[in-house]
Amino acid sequence: MKNADKYTRQFYAAPKPKTDWMSKTYIDRAPQWCSVDLRDGNQALVIPMSLTEKLEYFSTLIAIGFKEIEIGFPAASETEYEFCRELIEQDLIPDDVTIQVLTQSREHIIQKTFEALKGCKNAIVHLYNSTSSAQREQVFRMEKAEIIDIAVSGAKLCKQYREQADGNIRFEYSPESFTGTEPEFAAEICNAVLDVWQPTKDDPVIINLPVTVQLSMPHVYANQVAYMCENLKYRENVIVSLHPHNDRGCAVADTEMGLLAGADRVEGTLFGNGERTGNVDIITLALNMYAQGVDPNLDFSDIPTITEMYTRVTHMDVNERQPYTGKLVFAAFSGSHQDAIAKGLKWRSETGDPHWTVPYLPIDPADIGREYDSDVIRINSQSGKGGIGYILETKFGYNLPKRMRETVGYLVKSISDHQHKELQPNEVYDIFKEHYVDITAPLNLTAVHFVQHNGIEATIDIEYHGTTASATNNGNGRLDAVSNAVRSYTGLDFTINSYTEHALEVGSSSKAVSYVEVTTGDGASFWGTGIDNDIITSSIKAFVSAINNMLKEQG
Repeated sequence: MKNADKYTRQFYAAPKPKTDWMSKTYIDRAPQWCSVDLRDGNQALVIPMSLTEKLEYFSTLIAIGFKEIEIGFPAASETEYEFCRELIEQDLIPDDVTIQVLTQSREHIIQKTFEALKGCKNAIVHLYNSTSSAQREQVFRMEKAEIIDIAVSGAKLCKQYREQADGNIRFEYSPESFTGTEPEFAAEICNAVLDVWQPTKDDPVIINLPVTVQLSMPHVYANQVAYMCENLKYRENVIVSLHPHNDRGCAVADTEMGLLAGADRVEGTLFGNGERTGNVDIITLALNMYAQGVDPNLDFSDIPTITEMYTRVTHMDVNERQPYTGKLVFAAFSGSHQDAIAKGLKWRSETGDPHWTVPYLPIDPADIGREYDSDVIRINSQSGKGGIGYILETKFGYNLPKRMRETVGYLVKSISDHQHKELQPNEVYDIFKEHYVDITAPLNLTAVHFVQHNGIEATIDIEYHGTTASATNNGNGRLDAVSNAVRSYTGLDFTINSYTEHALEVGSSSKAVSYVEVTTGDGASFWGTGIDNDIITSSIKAFVSAINNMLKEQG
């Protein structure tokens, strides 16, 4: 591409940070979570949520298990002020939940922020100002000392107003545009704020390190976090928080590496909604932990309901490939994938292994409210015998023989290919039934009688090409005797190559289903299926169906 030389690296690498975090392989405990859906998420919507929609969203966040929720910027607009007051005055905030409000370092804004919190039991006042070299030079045209004065002035005002307020109010400070700030300066300004607030064990302070704009690879951000953790004063009484955006598509990686590097807390949104490319997706973070055996302390066991609420009140879509939550993320169209999943599920059922190791499925879809039939095995022209067989077995009770699965699979794939569409499970069943089950033309047996004579003697009443007749022959079993009678009457050249049967457990469990394969002299194979309350009758129906498929092929 042209003009690459107009861009430069805008981040500042941390000077000699500790890198022992790089040897860690997983996050072993859940961080403190803070939802910023009602602030970052809401301000990024084309049509911001109404008061009613915000209340519903807030209720959903409570049900999921969030204990800290940033609800907005009360001094920025009357709508956000009224929402804060509604939550407090209607007693909608549980005693174990803390609401968080945003404020700039300006006295009239801080004053109105504390007015909005009157009567609130638990709140976090989140103070911020921009600190990056680009913001200092281009927006504010201030020196570092002047930027520190803004932060310190705001911190003092917050402390002053808290002394006059009721309720349990804690503080948070963000050096906005942290990733474009020299790490030494970020530590200096945060420590200046901490010196004002004097955090203690009973009154800790949150220092939030936002990836306001993503400027670097994730390990660079994690080293910046590690540097801050080493150089912040009062570290034992400071909660280091992360607030990544997703400009480079690395928000999840930034957050996970930042937690390994020493952070304690995460601010993010459901489904990653937020400005530009969005905030970090808390659902993905939480379920990444869950997939490695760590309880995230958030309840995402009903993703479909959460998704429905989110799309309805935000008017945003969830991408089909969004990790864990997209409609297609568990879908397997590939034949080899379907076969591996089906075999993995069967193996798990047979062995009773308590650990989830099914191929291609990082977590059990059922754990987040997804359905196997509609979400996992999906049928189109790329599907294979394993997936199609899985659908017929698990949804309709037909456990097709291995070779028959391949034959049925090719038929279903061909129909999907010609129709240029995905086939639903009922459509797969209809195709199977139409082409294989109880087929009675051009040959049909209207009656069959058996006697013990030279083994088994079968007398059949046969309809064939418009004529009706009777025929008798012997065999070493009932099905063999019937096939010999058909062969002697019609002169057809075939051999019964395979016969299996089982109880039809889905639907009417008293019925039996049989599968018969006949082969011709040139090796061509044809299958049929029969269903009946009587196992002998079902086997004869399957045989007749196979013969009819052979006749149709021969013309």
